[in-house]
Amino acid sequence: MNVTIRRASVADSAALAAVAAATFPLACPPHTTDEAKAAFIAAHLTPARFDEYLADPARVLFLADVAGVAAGYTMLIVGEPSDPDVTAALTVRPTAELSKCYVMPGHHGAGVASALMTRTLEAARERGAAAVWLGVNEENARAQGFYEKSGFAKVGRKRFLVGDRWEEDFVMERVFPVSLRTP
Repeated sequence: MNVTIRRASVADSAALAAVAAATFPLACPPHTTDEAKAAFIAAHLTPARFDEYLADPARVLFLADVAGVAAGYTMLIVGEPSDPDVTAALTVRPTAELSKCYVMPGHHGAGVASALMTRTLEAARERGAAAVWLGVNEENARAQGFYEKSGFAKVGRKRFLVGDRWEEDFVMERVFPVSLRTP
């Protein structure tokens, strides 16, 4: 499969939102209601919100393209986390957050997520991060396995609001070897 990873632009907002709407529910625990998933998507994953994300200089979004079709995306946020639980858990600074890492179901296991991860980690290093962190739901074993395979380790816990329910997330961190850090 030929995967192209490129930095997303405002022209990609609708495609990013479509991938987000299709994939976000798949990462939710089974008890998350359809209403809560829909409300989260409507509040955070619309084309207008992606326009905002793309305009934010602290964010970098990458789009995976397979045969001209959006197959997945990532969002990197460079900077200090605002969540005190995350701040306490992280072991290295400066850091960046892998805020989103989603691949369409028909492309799972085909190398799309790995290609996205590789490019996103490169971008974090290029922007001076010594480590990257993420939050992943404690019940999402598949994602945890992928992140561990990608060099992330569990370093703490945080909470994540979906609808009116607080979900429990693991905080995972990948520290770059000193030799790979950008001075």
